[in-house]
Parts: sequence; C-alpha cells; structure tokens
Amino acid sequence: MGMGMRVTVTPTFEATLVRWSGPGGWVFAPVPEAHAPDAAGPFGRVPVTATVDGRTWSTSVWRDRKAGWLLAVPARIRAGKDDGDVVTVAVEVDRARM
Repeated sequence: MGMGMRVTVTPTFEATLVRWSGPGGWVFAPVPEAHAPDAAGPFGRVPVTATVDGRTWSTSVWRDRKAGWLLAVPARIRAGKDDGDVVTVAVEVDRARM
C-alpha cells in the first residue's frame, strides 16, 4: 500500500439474535456500547451501514432505554438464523443519511 493511503477498518462483534416479544416478531442483534454510535438521533435512531454474516445493507440502529442499542435484522439478511443464534456484526454510522 502506498504512502498516504488510509484504510478504514470497521470492527466486528458477535451478537446473539433476540426475537422481540411484541407485535411483528422483529429479530434484533444487540449492539454493545463499544460498537454503538456516540449519541442517538431523532426518535433514538441513527442511520448505519450494517453487515451481518457478510450481508450488508443500509438501515438504522435504535436506542432502547431498557435494552440498549438494537439492530433490527430482517429475514432476508438472517438467512434462516433466528432467536438464540450467533451472528457476526459490523455497524458503521452513515453520516450522509444523518
């Protein structure tokens, strides 16, 4: 790699998927504080680019007062994984969408 080039590495973490007990049956990956945004945006959400098990999409993370930061993971991204399964996750704040 040449001088002056910078590579941005997004740290990954493992998360255990959790199925929300409310309507809709959403499945979330809890985001540890070390990987969470610095502050919540409007309605407690922050736009991010997320990657779960190698599948990347544009979405948001939400700050829940009780549960902390949450990343909703749709079925098309989970690829058969569900409540209790472990996934590899990366989230990067999408400042262009803020």
